[in-house]
Amino acid sequence: MVEHVVLNDDHEKITAAVQDMLSKGCDMVLCSGGMSVDPDDKTPLAIRNTGANIVSYGSPVLPGAMFLVSYMPDGRPVCGLPGCVMYAKRTIFDLLLPYLVTDTPITKEHLAGLGHGGLCLNCQVCHFPNCGFGKGV
Repeated sequence: MVEHVVLNDDHEKITAAVQDMLSKGCDMVLCSGGMSVDPDDKTPLAIRNTGANIVSYGSPVLPGAMFLVSYMPDGRPVCGLPGCVMYAKRTIFDLLLPYLVTDTPITKEHLAGLGHGGLCLNCQVCHFPNCGFGKGV
């Protein structure tokens, strides 16, 4: 991790912080908070305003339905992480982080495929990743 910035739901400040991190050479930017459909949540707008190409705002996976994945024109990912990544044992982010760190593009088709098996059952004894969570077909 290179930098951690805490901001309120001011989309212009969030956009500027993302652009600043990218200008400093960050390989990826992760934004958390402000990802729901509440009108006060401005993170998706802020990411859109960076010029990133939004692949998807939403995923067929629980926990993590409000995940946003986008890519800058140079291919660097900028993601919006839903609040569940702070407390759930495993989320959409666990399924997609390996793709992000290996520069393997995440597509709409890939995300759609996660809809089959995209529900974490919170088993008493967790077997992730050797379970049906996010396996797709």
